[in-house]
Amino acid sequence: MKLVLQRVSQASVQVDGREISRISQGLMVLLGLEKGDGEETLVELAKKMVNLRIFEDDQGKMNLSLLDIQGEALVVSQFTLAGDCSRGRRPGFDKAAPPDLANELYLKFVDEVQRLGVPVQTGQFGATMSVEIQNEGPVTFILER
Repeated sequence: MKLVLQRVSQASVQVDGREISRISQGLMVLLGLEKGDGEETLVELAKKMVNLRIFEDDQGKMNLSLLDIQGEALVVSQFTLAGDCSRGRRPGFDKAAPPDLANELYLKFVDEVQRLGVPVQTGQFGATMSVEIQNEGPVTFILER
C-alpha cells in the first residue's frame, strides 16, 4: 500500500467535465493498493496519515496534524502507484491489487479515515479523473507498507 500525501489549500476531482469532489485545507491522498494489502495495513496507515504533523503551527514549524487543523481529505485511488518501472520502458502492474479487492480496500480506507474524525471526499474508483490541487509548500510525503 502506498499513499502520496500532498498538503493542499484546496483540491478537486472532475469526471467527464463535472466536479464530483472538492476540499479546502487538508490532504490530497493518492492511494495505491497492491496484492497482499489488507485491513491491518490500511488501519495503520490511516491512523499515521491523520496524525502526521505536517501542517505549520503559529511559529511556521510543521507541528500540527490533519486532525489538529480540522482539515479534510480527498482520497483518490491511484492504480499506477503499483507500477514497476525497473525494467524496460513500459510499467508492469503485476503487484497491483485486483480491481474488486482494490475497490473494497479503498472504501474501507475512506471509512477508517472518517472514523478517525476527518471529513473525506473521494474520487470515482476506476474512472478517468481530472485532479486539481493547490499544493501548499509544496509539501508532499509518501507512506508505504
